[in-house]
Amino acid sequence: MSAYPPPDSLVLVAVMPDLRDLEIARLLGWYRMRLKSAPKVLEVDVLAFYQTGAFGSQHGGRIEHFAALRGHELVTRRTLFRDEPDHPRANEEYYKLTLGPLQTLPEPIPAGKWKRMTFLYTTGERFSSAHEIHDLLVGAEERAGLWRILRERALHTGQYRAEELPEIALDPQLLAMLGGFTT
Repeated sequence: MSAYPPPDSLVLVAVMPDLRDLEIARLLGWYRMRLKSAPKVLEVDVLAFYQTGAFGSQHGGRIEHFAALRGHELVTRRTLFRDEPDHPRANEEYYKLTLGPLQTLPEPIPAGKWKRMTFLYTTGERFSSAHEIHDLLVGAEERAGLWRILRERALHTGQYRAEELPEIALDPQLLAMLGGFTT
């Protein structure tokens, strides 16, 4: 992968809560998401990672890394962290997302006025040209195209039936339901 994902790729920005999770992604090649809070469509090309305040003032509140998504499976937290069998969420289900090599952006994408994020879908083209996280949001003219891609990928998994996902949806609340964005 080059310094940026290809323009036509589907990118999911996810929260990287702390340095331990970044090291797991870098060294072991996976990232975890609780099933309860995961976006509905995980069939993306690239995961980008929004680093929280736990990374300190130099690296928190920004996106510095991304990786190609190679696959995912549903496991328990106990399977992911065998050294924590008594963790309160040990039996909860998590997605284990298998990653390609972690890439570092030439220029980080700062949060700007954004302070909280959950998940955000965007395009490789927007990701490559973003100066701050707000630039990742797709405009009205791009939203229909992004929705079509998300819809096709959701239907491809067999998780949804066509009648559950309208042909075209421009409603931002619907995108948020699928794991869109928050400000």
